This record gives sequence, structure tokens and C-alpha cells, in this order.
Amino acid sequence: MNDTDTYLNAVDGNWYRQRLSGTVICVFAVFLVLLARLYYLQIIKGSEYRRLSENNCIRLQSIPPPRGLIYDCHGELIVDNRPSFNVSVVLEDAKNPRRVVTTLAKLLNIGPETLLAKIEEAKGWPSFKPLILARDLGRDAIAVVEAHKLDLPGIMVTVEPMRHYVEGKRASHLIGYLSEISREELKSGSFRDSGIGDFIGKFGVERAFEPYLHGKRGKRQIEVNVLGQCTRILKTEEAIPGNNIYLTLDMGLQRTAEALLVGKAGTALAMDPSNGYILAMASSPAFDSNAFVEGMTFEAWNKLASNEFRPMENKAIQGQYPPGSTYKIVTTIAGLEEEVIDENTKYYCPGYHRYGNRIYRCWKRSGHGFVNIIDALAQSCDVFFYQVGEKVGVDRLARYAKGCGLGVPTGINVDNEAVGLVPTSAWKLRSKGEPWQGGETLSVAIGQGANLVTPIQMVSLVAAVANGGTRYKPLLVERIVAADDSPIHIGMPEPLGRLPASDKTLRLLRTGLVDAVNKRTGTGWIVRLAGSQVAGKTGTAQVVAMKHKEDQNGLESTPFRFRDHAWFVGFAPAEKPRIAVAVLVEHGGHGASGAGPIARQMIKTYLGALKIED
Repeated sequence: MNDTDTYLNAVDGNWYRQRLSGTVICVFAVFLVLLARLYYLQIIKGSEYRRLSENNCIRLQSIPPPRGLIYDCHGELIVDNRPSFNVSVVLEDAKNPRRVVTTLAKLLNIGPETLLAKIEEAKGWPSFKPLILARDLGRDAIAVVEAHKLDLPGIMVTVEPMRHYVEGKRASHLIGYLSEISREELKSGSFRDSGIGDFIGKFGVERAFEPYLHGKRGKRQIEVNVLGQCTRILKTEEAIPGNNIYLTLDMGLQRTAEALLVGKAGTALAMDPSNGYILAMASSPAFDSNAFVEGMTFEAWNKLASNEFRPMENKAIQGQYPPGSTYKIVTTIAGLEEEVIDENTKYYCPGYHRYGNRIYRCWKRSGHGFVNIIDALAQSCDVFFYQVGEKVGVDRLARYAKGCGLGVPTGINVDNEAVGLVPTSAWKLRSKGEPWQGGETLSVAIGQGANLVTPIQMVSLVAAVANGGTRYKPLLVERIVAADDSPIHIGMPEPLGRLPASDKTLRLLRTGLVDAVNKRTGTGWIVRLAGSQVAGKTGTAQVVAMKHKEDQNGLESTPFRFRDHAWFVGFAPAEKPRIAVAVLVEHGGHGASGAGPIARQMIKTYLGALKIED
């Protein structure tokens, strides 16, 4: 090897050593950077990132169940569900809930105090569970939230089923409504599958059958990131829908009844006399059930609550009224069964009856002449029933009234049923501290005085007269089925007992009720129908203890609130009853003109529909 080769080899060795040293220095520098970064992440920022990593975790998300649907007896859908887009917050993920919610409020153009109040109300709510801030938002609002989701940690958009009442006000008192569960209800332990923000039945069928309609929550196992946003779904256990309910209600008849009550305060009921099924239950004025689910303002609620005609009251079962002459059905049964009268008994009616030093007048000032029990029922002769009541006495009248279902609940399982009042001598002594006066019995015998009944009691009574004497519990639900149509519950007729009346008494009673409608002298002549014999009884119930004169146009000159209530109870066809009705129009005047036409049209509508089906 010459000197030149030796020199070149030395140069190459130095170059390789320099390159190797440079590489080692670079690698060492990289490791120093990595060690510094690890030190920063694990030592300096370790606790913070540990918290963040724990938040990037698996959570269990609740899936609200679709509520059961409600149908009428023909399978017509009355109540269903529609999708609702909601915005919720998971407080644990929001870091600064007040700032996040304030930002959200600006995006939704909602006052921040409204959303912040939701958080304040939910104190004690688990911080890892979604808390609903706003319900039923439009698609544009949801799009805005989704577009800003990186600025809204802890905010999530969910879709859940919302209750929808197909015809709004239709049958609202019977069906009821949903509203957000209260803290008191949550604490009661009766709603174990519900939480803050959930909706439950608060009125009507929705409340009475809540356990059937509610369904069972599902579960979804999800993985979320540090913003609380779902990154993937790991496992899903679907919610079980609530059971579907088929009511005894006939929506065609219900629409007719409600249309006839427009502009009036009152109620119209129809029952199948053969089994106690409620075919129609209209109460006027009504309310829109959807308003409670969609969110009602304080002003809107106050307007409903302060309405003098009480739209939130189901007048069919909560209204209590003097029965007027419809009570003569009870007096007839008592008189015949106690044998103070029979079919041949006649009393003379000169237009008044003297008792002691008082004069008790008949509604017909000129009098009815000599009448028997059938004539007295047909023409509603007060004088005849004054004398029957005088002989029977108030306490025996009360016993028969209770036997006819008055003064006791019918058992219909919705909404705080009122029981009315059947006065007795002991009741007056106990409540007033005064002895019963004989003249009070005369008023009671014609449905005045302290008598109070509910329309549901009266339709149940007249239905029992129609079917031969069996009193049935009013039923609203025909059947309950699961989502797959498998049967859960079948509504069966529930007899409550028999009227305290013999077959002979009932025959005489029905004859008088038929004549009341089908004889020109009967007070219910206006209710007659061609092709079907209607039986019934009118009633005019005094609101104040006086009769008011009418002006030359036939309109009562007294203030509306002092006018008489109008009643009609009846059934048809008389020979084979298919429908029993009770109509009460508050301050409607005479029973024949105020309530009779409504009852007539209801009967006509229902029997006409039956003929079409047959």
C-alpha cells in the first residue's frame, strides 16, 4: 500500500466517525425531547390528563320507551307519539355549565335564565346523567347546535317520542294529558322508572292507566370522549313500548256530542245499557291536551284556571248538580215499592200543593188535573210527586236513592269522582245543627233542595232502568294489548247490584218514560224519533230558589248564572235499549229545550251508525 492509499483510508475513517457521532448526538437529542415531553405529560400534567382519560369512558345511556297508543272501540287512533328533538346537558362534561348553557341560549335565541333555572331545579341530579334543557326543537335549531358542538361540551341532542293527541281538544277530559313529573311524585316511589324531565299521565285515562301505558326503558352502552360526545355505541337493549289501550268510546258519537255542546257549559254522556261501556263522555268547554305536552305558559294556564266555566273540570264525573225532575225516577221507585201508591193511584193537581202554611207550586200553573203515576212521569207533575214524597219521607227516599246509585261513587276509575249528596234528617242535624222540616221533603221529592248528583250517576241510573234493573260499573277500557297485540287485559262488565225495584215497578216506570217522549202531552216530546221509540225524562233544576219570568222573546231576563240547569236522561230503542244518555246544560233553561235536542241527536247518530253496521 502506498502513501496515497494510506492517506485516503484515514480520511474515510474520520468521515465515518464524524457521521456516527452526529447520528448519536441527534438520537440523544430526540430522546431528551421525548423524555422532557413525557416528564411534562406524566409529571407536570399527569393529574389533569388522568382525569380527562377517565372521562373518555363507557357510559350507560337511558332510552325512553314509546308510550302506548290509545284507540276508540272501532280501532280509530286517538292518541299516538311523534318524534321530539331535545337538547340535554351532562353537567360532568360541561366543565363550566353556566358558560356552556349561556352560549347555548344565545344560539337558540332563548333567555339564558330559562335554561339556567332548569339546572337550579335539578340540584341533586346525578352529574353524569343527561338533563333535558329544551324540548321539541325545530330542525333549524338542532342544526345550529350540531354546527357548534365543539363549543358546547356536555351538550347533546337526543330524539325521543312525544305524546300527540290527534284531534287536540277531542275527548280531552276523558283521555287526559301528560305533564312533567314533579319532585313530590318522584319522591313518592310510585314512578320508579321515571326521572327528572320525564312526562307522566296527570289526568284522565293517561293518569289512571299510567302503569300500562308507560313502557319500560331501554339501555345503550356508549363510549364518549372528553367533550361528552358519543364516539361509538357498544351495546343496545331496546326499550319496550307501553301497552296499547282500546277504549269503549265511539269517536263518531263523541264528535257529535262535543259539536252539540259548542258554546255551552255542560256535559253529554252515553252508555251501553247492556254492559256499562261508556260510548261518549263530552265536557264543555274543553282544553287542548297537546298544550300540556308542548309546554304551557303561565298566562295560558292562568287563563284556563280562571275561566268561570271551568274547562279543566270533567263535568261528567266531577260536576255536582241538583237533579231536578230526573229525580222523579227515584221517587217513583220509592212510592211504588213502599206501596204508598200503585198504578191506580190518582192525585188531583190544581197547579199547587198546600203543605202547612206554605204553597208548593207545580211547574204548570194551570195544573194537570187528575193524574196517575204514568201520567205524572210523562207530564212531570210536581204536585203528584210532592204527595208521594210526603208519604214516603226523606229517610226512605234517601235509602232508595242510595240503592239507585246516587250519593255513592259509580267506581269509574278516573279523576277524583264526586259523589253528590243524598240528604237525610240525620245529615241535616249533623251538618246544620237543625232538625229536618217536612216541607224540605217535598223539594227533595222533585229533585230540588239539598239534592246533588253527578251526570255519570244519572246515566248509570237510567241505563239500569233500561236494561231491567242491573246497575253496571261504568267502563272506559275495552281491552289492553301489548305492542305485538297479545292481550294484557280484557274489560268485562261489572254488575254493582240491582235497582231496589221489582219488575212490575220497572215496567210502570218505563211506560211513563216512553209516554214522556212519545205523547204530545209529555215533557220530552221534542226528543221523539221517527222509526225508534225513545224513553226519557226531562229535568229543570233551579239554581236559586225562585222561578224567573221570561220576556216577550222567550228569553229569561235574569242573569245567566241564575238560570236553571237543563237535564235530559233517557234510552233507546225503548223495547230493546242500545244506548242510554244523560245531558246536562248549565243554565240551559228548560230540560226539554236546553238538553233534549242534544240527547235526541246523540241517539239518532248512534242508532243510525248501528243500522249501517248491521
